[in-house]
Order: sequence, then C-alpha cells, then structure tokens
Amino acid sequence: MIESFTPETWLIVTMFGVAILTGFIDSIAGGGGLVMMPALLAAGLPPHLAIGTNKLQSVFGTSTACWSYWRGGLVEIRRNLPLVGLVFFGSAIGAILIQQISAGVLAYIVPVFLIALAGYVIFSPRMTDNDAHERLSRKSYAPVAGTISLYDGFFGPGTGQFFTASLVGLRGQGLTRATANAKLFNATTNWAAVIVFTLGGKMVWLLGLAMAAGAMIGGFIGSRFAMRHGAKLIRPLMIVASLGLTGKILWDLLAA
Repeated sequence: MIESFTPETWLIVTMFGVAILTGFIDSIAGGGGLVMMPALLAAGLPPHLAIGTNKLQSVFGTSTACWSYWRGGLVEIRRNLPLVGLVFFGSAIGAILIQQISAGVLAYIVPVFLIALAGYVIFSPRMTDNDAHERLSRKSYAPVAGTISLYDGFFGPGTGQFFTASLVGLRGQGLTRATANAKLFNATTNWAAVIVFTLGGKMVWLLGLAMAAGAMIGGFIGSRFAMRHGAKLIRPLMIVASLGLTGKILWDLLAA
C-alpha cells in the first residue's frame, strides 16, 4: 500500500511531520518559519507560494498555542486589543508589499536580527519568569509592535522571537508571559497575512491545510511544555533556535 503512494502524497505526509516539529518550536521559542520555509522551497514551491502556504500552516499553530496559553491565564487579550488591531494592519501591509517586490534583500538582514536576538537572550539577566520594570508603556510600544508586524507580513521568520524579546526587554514581562502574549500578536499577524495571500492567489490549500494539522499538534504540545517548565525551557530553546536558524541562513547565503 505504501508503494502506491504518489509523490504528492509523500510530500503531504512529510510536510505534515515537519509542521509538527515547527509548531512545537514556534509555540515555545519562535522561528519555526526558518525551518518550514527552506523545506517548502526545497519541495519546489515558488517563493511567493511558499511564503503564503507557510502562513496558512503557521496561523493554525500560533492560534492553537495562543488558545492554550489563554486557557492557562497568561494571555492578556482585552488589554492588548489596540495593539492587536495595529499588528493586524501592519502585517496586511507587509503581505501586500511582498507580493509586489523582491524579498531577496531580507536574506542579508534577517541573520543580523537573529544574531542580535540570540546575544540578547544569552547575556540579558532579564530573560526570566520574573516581571521587571517596563521601559516602554503599552502606547509607546506600539511602533515596535507595528514594525515587527510589518516584517512578519513581508517575510516573517523569527517574528515570534522578536515579539517575545521586545516584550521582555521593553515591556518588562516575564519570559513565559511574554511568550504567551507574543503568540497573541503572532497569530494576529498570521491571520492578516493569510487573508492577503489568499486574495492574491498565493496559496497551496491541500498542502497548507495538512501542514496546519501538524502545526496545531506541535503548537498544543509545545505550549503545554512551556507553561509547565517556564523560562528554564524557553530560554535555552530560544538560544538554540536563534543560533541554529541563523547558521542555516548564513550557510545558504555562502552557498548561493
């Protein structure tokens, strides 16, 4: 029976498994897109279809993780509604832009972002579950959230890490709570991007929905792990994800 599987079936089964892994990583440390995107491109999808289909699977994973964190009492939806509206709009603008212009320049910028993020996670004493004094108010944080959401709609890998690190460093949130609220923003930016990419016809639905099922499984498991183990799990995984994914991007640049 296995021998009767078509190449398309094997692709769906393989990407379903990859999505479980990336959903798990994304729900805890972010950066799952930097595993999924090369996999989609290696499968032969054109860049815009790869980005759109990745958003489709990612939105289910981030939404599942957000729901799980909300059930755990860590997501502050009502207090963050203005920021939710802002990041939705920012991501939609970014998704429109990426369909008009090349994202090649971002391949040189993203490694710098991720290396800086990894250094911050490694050396900052603030990356714990203890809340600290906020450096920016929720209103003052809006430009930061808007910039991250624009990036997510335009390209996306590392967005969850950027939201988490900025909520810890600028809003003074403990790492687990910051991770939970980052999923609220990341799920919102993903939904905005999915709508725009769908309207633009940049989506492979059967593959994307199969991956979405895997991402939901990984997102649920990962969020439960994070709530159980807190910063002692999230911090090391963020470091490994940041350095590992940065190395992958740099390797691809050198090999190009």
